Amino acid sequence: MNHHLISSSSPLLMLLFIVLGFALLITPTPCTEARHSDHYGGPAHISSIISEELYNKTFLHKDDNACPAKGFYPYDSFVRATKCFPGFGRAGDLNTQKREVAAFLAQISHETTGGWATAPDGPYAWGLCFKEEVSPRSDYCDSTNKDWPCSPGKSYKGRGPIQLSWNYNYGPAGQALGFDGLANPEIVANNSDIAFKTALWFWMTPRKPKPSCHDVMVGRYRPTKADLAANRTAGFGLVTNIINGGLECGIPDDSRVNDRIGFFKRYAKLLGVDVGSNLDCANQKPF
Repeated sequence: MNHHLISSSSPLLMLLFIVLGFALLITPTPCTEARHSDHYGGPAHISSIISEELYNKTFLHKDDNACPAKGFYPYDSFVRATKCFPGFGRAGDLNTQKREVAAFLAQISHETTGGWATAPDGPYAWGLCFKEEVSPRSDYCDSTNKDWPCSPGKSYKGRGPIQLSWNYNYGPAGQALGFDGLANPEIVANNSDIAFKTALWFWMTPRKPKPSCHDVMVGRYRPTKADLAANRTAGFGLVTNIINGGLECGIPDDSRVNDRIGFFKRYAKLLGVDVGSNLDCANQKPF
């Protein structure tokens, strides 16, 4: 049987290579575990920052019977999710890396906390107790957003470690991570790996005019004129502003902001790193 091959020097073949190469450049690739090989160092490196033992010490009560998310946030899921984001916990010196990890864990702890002032082991030992919003105030559908239209009957309430909310977050998160965020938002509360991936996606992704939480914590944030006028200075407080500034920032001694700071201080101590400056956003204007 004769096989007719195109010569490697054929103009047709060269054109095909160019077209395919361009297609690969412009086609978004869903973030999946298989996409990233271990040479990025994501899981291995994260394990050197926070071991399974330290993770369980950080979240002392996440698997208590009192927590609705019991069993939903295992260490292995957190580690696997970092494969999609090899830059997480890897920028800067070791203290910067530890501080970023502490800040991330603190923010997701506040979003999912089951703690209270007199809780056993203190209020900051109860992170990752919830996996979805219990009494949502709405279905979190912004019908004016035509880029990410809501699916009929779906709720885009808070789910997962960062409590991902709104159709305009579920849509792009799903596109980046390889699931249909608009048609199947429930997967964020049903799949542990995807849940952690959505939290890391939100942490690592800038959304103008907001910088990414990651860039703020690793020193890459460069304030615009508007940021300077709004006193949006780098630090843990700016991360809170990015996540929920419209409700929590510009308010002196806000209890929600203080709760985030409390988690951050505890986790930074566990990781052996200082918390840095500008912890709150009381004097910052929201984005």
